[in-house]
Amino acid sequence: MSAWLQRQASSHQAQLAGTALISGLAVATTIFGVQAIRRRIAIDELKASIPNVDEEHIVETVIMKLPNYNVYSARPPNGEEDERIAKLAQRARKGDYDEELITEQLTRTSSFLTPTGLSTLRSSFVIIVGLGGVGSHCTASLARSGVSHIRVIDFDQVTLSSLNRHSVATLADVGTPKVLCVRKRLEAVVPWVQWECFNEVWRETEADRLLGHWEGGRGRRPDYVVDAIDNIDSKVALLKYCHSHGIKVISSMGAGCKGDPTRVFVGDISASVEDPLSRSTRRRLRALGVNQGIPVVYSIEKPGPGKAALLPLSDEEYAKGSVGELGVLPDFRVRILPVLGTMPAVFGLIIANYVIMEITGYPHETGGGKGREKLYDTILGQLQVMEQSLAKSDGEDVIGLKIPINRDDVGYLVDEVFRGKSVLSGIPTRLALARWRAPERGYKMDMRWNGQKTSRLRLRDLVCMTKEEAVVHEKEVLKGRKGPEDVYPPEVIALVDRRLREEEEYNRYR
Repeated sequence: MSAWLQRQASSHQAQLAGTALISGLAVATTIFGVQAIRRRIAIDELKASIPNVDEEHIVETVIMKLPNYNVYSARPPNGEEDERIAKLAQRARKGDYDEELITEQLTRTSSFLTPTGLSTLRSSFVIIVGLGGVGSHCTASLARSGVSHIRVIDFDQVTLSSLNRHSVATLADVGTPKVLCVRKRLEAVVPWVQWECFNEVWRETEADRLLGHWEGGRGRRPDYVVDAIDNIDSKVALLKYCHSHGIKVISSMGAGCKGDPTRVFVGDISASVEDPLSRSTRRRLRALGVNQGIPVVYSIEKPGPGKAALLPLSDEEYAKGSVGELGVLPDFRVRILPVLGTMPAVFGLIIANYVIMEITGYPHETGGGKGREKLYDTILGQLQVMEQSLAKSDGEDVIGLKIPINRDDVGYLVDEVFRGKSVLSGIPTRLALARWRAPERGYKMDMRWNGQKTSRLRLRDLVCMTKEEAVVHEKEVLKGRKGPEDVYPPEVIALVDRRLREEEEYNRYR
């Protein structure tokens, strides 16, 4: 072995290779060392350029619209470090911030999305409506990932009880507007991000302004809107507005009373299940003509014994009367919804991830709609045949008879009113729609318009059952002229009455 080493050492080629290797290592060490020194100098220069708090300065103030119910009327007091961060952010938003530092801070995101994808994300504009647990975590993740134009909308202040789920709020932020809290805390992480803060309730009458272009109409249209509202009226109005105006939106369903993060999914609103907020939202939207096309984050976790549930108001509060006045705003919930702090974070992070994938065009898959159009068409066809049979039994000429029901109506009745099950047996397959009672004046057609034959059928006349049940029901109730009470047990009658009363309530939104 020693003899071989001596021969190699005396070899001219080996000496050249060794020299080249040593030189390469030296050059690489020098390059990396210079880069590290330059980076260190840039950071030191940036820190040194920040004025001391005792120097004369003007700190950028946030213009915000404070509603009349908001007792907070001034920017929260800042400490020395907060002042330094505010000045740094003010300068960074004006472009006085080393781009190399931003690039390095986002290097892992760039590696994942590619530089082109990151560039697209950095130029995007996202609006988040609602800055509770879900909205605050979503906002923080979007800002950290590279979204550089963010508008946040929320009327509320940070409370002590919200600290269990808020992404960035601290004890020092209690009592301050959530929009300012989020901006202030994230300025310390991503000072270059541009913010628009609206400390107000989202209202449909203000939608054009609140969801409008960046900088009051001078900038770009929003690339995405995030709905993190927990008030049903505001949520439905926001989603309907976005759907009608072609604005991309994703909505968070209920994270309260949920505890299993493995049961949270992204899918079309038409496919969301086991979620009361989703059911109410979907039903209201369907009444407004929006059946699908809105992605939502929802949990399929089922409620059960021992699990958290909506807490009731005390008897003392009910005894006082005017329970609705207990809410912070009209129509906002007044009962306590148990929330495990981790679940809103899961919802918010999933929404942020979805928005990033959508904006950058990164390949991803989500659950689609139910795809039940063929089922609805089949049920509609069977209903048409049954109406013709009933009218014919009354001596009517049924050729050309039309029924005032369409496929969307069928879907609404089957999936929303009757929960996709037979009201008689609970069976979810081979479904059909049929009149619940025989009309007192029979099945005479509406002939008010010359040449048009129309059934006098109404949505509230129909119930969902299986095809086999519908055949028996038609024979005994609709043609046999028996009352449902003569055929079915009291619990079925009560269930039908309850479903029909619900439909009357929701029908006012149609």
